[in-house]
Amino acid sequence: MEPRPHPNPPAPGATTATDPVRWTPEKQRRFLTHLLATGNVTQAARAAGISPASAHRLRRRLAGTPFDRTWANALALHAQSLADPFAADPARTVTRQARG
Repeated sequence: MEPRPHPNPPAPGATTATDPVRWTPEKQRRFLTHLLATGNVTQAARAAGISPASAHRLRRRLAGTPFDRTWANALALHAQSLADPFAADPARTVTRQARG
C-alpha cells in the first residue's frame, strides 16, 4: 500500500514537526524581530522562511523558554506601540535592553 500524499503539504522551505533543525538561532531572531515590528505571526514567519504553523509548534515546544517569553513580549510591545503612537519605538527599547 502506497502512502497517500499529505492534503496540505508544507510550503517550500518550511519546517515540519519532525524537522526542527531549520529553526536556527538566526531564523528565530529574524522571526522575533519581525514579530515585534508587525505584530503578525504570518508575516514574521514568512520573513524567517518558516511556516506560521511551524512557528506555533516551536513556541508550544519551547513553552516557558526565552523564545516563548520574547514572543509574548514582542506582541505586547507591538500592541503598546499601537495604543500609544508617541511612545518610544519598542524595537529600539528592546535593543538597548539587550545591550544592557
